[in-house]
Amino acid sequence: MTDKKTVPRKVVADNRRARFDYEIGEVFEAGIALSGTEVKSLRGGKATIAESYATAKSGEAILYNSFIPEYLQANRFNHEPRRPRKLLLHRREIAKLWQAVEREGMTVVPLRIYFNEQGRAKVELAIARGRKAHDKREALKAKDWARDKQRLMRDRG
Repeated sequence: MTDKKTVPRKVVADNRRARFDYEIGEVFEAGIALSGTEVKSLRGGKATIAESYATAKSGEAILYNSFIPEYLQANRFNHEPRRPRKLLLHRREIAKLWQAVEREGMTVVPLRIYFNEQGRAKVELAIARGRKAHDKREALKAKDWARDKQRLMRDRG
């Protein structure tokens, strides 16, 4: 039987900027409540979550500002590209996310949207703390040094 971690997931949208702008803390997996045309559009792989964020309203987690383009073959029943989408999480997970936001001043950032092994659309959320400009410069220096170190070790043999 194959291990869960070895089965490849189809990543639809990746928020690479989030790992640079934020220090990523705990990561959660959440389902997304989507309409049929949104799922078909996601399968095409053209979604964007670079400027999106999640919040809580009356005990529900909601993803704002994520862009899922309209499905071109759909008719008048197409979806709105930037509509708020409900996130499917357990109550305890929602409470944990929003306690971190309220008490510690953290942010809930989506990292990627993908299809799991069962073919369901999921979003990976993270509790994150914003980085200052000098922290970003330090992160770039560390990344450059790690790359140079790897190159030197490879050249030495």
